[in-house]
Amino acid sequence: MAHKVFLTIDLGAESGRAVGGIYDGEKLELREVHRFSNGAVEKNGGLHWDVDRLYAEIKIGIGLAAKEFGDSLVSMGVDTWGVDYGLLDKNGELLDDPWHYRDARTTGMEEEACKRMPRREIYEATGIQFVFFNTLFQVLSEVVLKSAAISSADCLLFMPDLINYWLTGKKVNERTVASTSQALDPKTGKWATEMLEKLGIPTRLFGEIVDPGTKLGPLVPAVAKETCTESLMVVEPGSHDTASAVAAVPAEGERWAYLSSGTWSLMGIESKTPIITDKSYDYCFTNEGGVCDTTRVLKNICGLWLIQECKRTWAGEGDDLDYSQLAQMAAEAEPFAAFINPDDAAFAAPCDMPARIREACKRSGQTVPESKGVVVRTALESLAMRYRSVLTMLDDLAGARLEVLHVVGGGTQNRLLNQFTANAVQRPVVTGPVEATSVGNILMQMLSMGEIASLAEGRNLVRASFETETYEPADASAWDAAYDRYRKIEEGAQDR
Repeated sequence: MAHKVFLTIDLGAESGRAVGGIYDGEKLELREVHRFSNGAVEKNGGLHWDVDRLYAEIKIGIGLAAKEFGDSLVSMGVDTWGVDYGLLDKNGELLDDPWHYRDARTTGMEEEACKRMPRREIYEATGIQFVFFNTLFQVLSEVVLKSAAISSADCLLFMPDLINYWLTGKKVNERTVASTSQALDPKTGKWATEMLEKLGIPTRLFGEIVDPGTKLGPLVPAVAKETCTESLMVVEPGSHDTASAVAAVPAEGERWAYLSSGTWSLMGIESKTPIITDKSYDYCFTNEGGVCDTTRVLKNICGLWLIQECKRTWAGEGDDLDYSQLAQMAAEAEPFAAFINPDDAAFAAPCDMPARIREACKRSGQTVPESKGVVVRTALESLAMRYRSVLTMLDDLAGARLEVLHVVGGGTQNRLLNQFTANAVQRPVVTGPVEATSVGNILMQMLSMGEIASLAEGRNLVRASFETETYEPADASAWDAAYDRYRKIEEGAQDR
């Protein structure tokens, strides 16, 4: 059969790119056609996204894809990070550049929300863990501060929704990204309007919800002309990037967990229904929308941010080591020298991470890691132990031992961490694909356009198209003994 190409626009917090998924009837191949930078911009005393520039780069990417793939280009889909949004007036005009989720205006908003409605009731209504940057707290800050935008706003569009509105003229909220907001009721699939009203948040902002796989329509004529495309269909993937990444997990059966590994680690299970119970609340698990009527029951974990910040700190001191060098140094370092809780708030903000790790070890009465290799190994072993802790909670929520852990995303390239993870969780770890977000985005386009019949068929295609690697667990007794030490550190960090 002739090749068909499905274009994915993947926006991350640091960069964006346009990638073509080339399908020959048997396998899928990825080809990047455009990459561009992203990041927070200072404007009017706060952190925002330069959405006009991002949109211009996206159109460049579409134009380059049209030039390269021609008539083979079938459809496109946009995915981004969650929670952030733009507010539009009644004329469909954007009132301000979207705020960046790390802007300080949400300070104190979680506490303000819990004054207006009990914390447990908010969780019962939304199934979402409490994180300071959730859309709920961002919008509440605009209500409390009486922003000009909130008083004039007619609707709220999340980042991929906003891009799709400009591309197609359709104003809708895609379900997976909407589910990150802490404003959606996962049990009914509708907005949690009663909760929003109690919090004083205008319910008029929240519009029509559509599912992954929905065809939004062709590009508006002006964009089609600018990008030299004809009849390019815009399809909703799982427009939250993690939803797309989980769609691409090459799993079989039901008793498996996933770990989307990168700056953040997102660890969870794919469930047919939300899990909103006393246990899920106590464990601080979140229920986010998945593709094909699934729920992603997961927990956010700090992730490779620890190593990235160590690398940045040492580079600033004149020792610019690459990740392979850091991994080699860690492999040669003393095992189990010390542990940290990766999710301790002390590690959340940009900092001198090696110093923070040493301070945490000193504070907990452990050996202080001095060399770079021991610092990195401490971080990696602690991450693996945190994965074990969270996977144990997932076993409990699932009501059965999960047999395999699938790791997708950029973190799959850290082979030392992959082996540590297998050793810690004492079950096989299967890694790949690296580019899971793009692959999952493409799968939903293919499903929408009739090229595949089900998510299971899509996952079969992933297994046929991309290499995976299996890490078998080893050294069980040593890791079990070390885990007992780690748990004391984890519980101590949670107590502070």
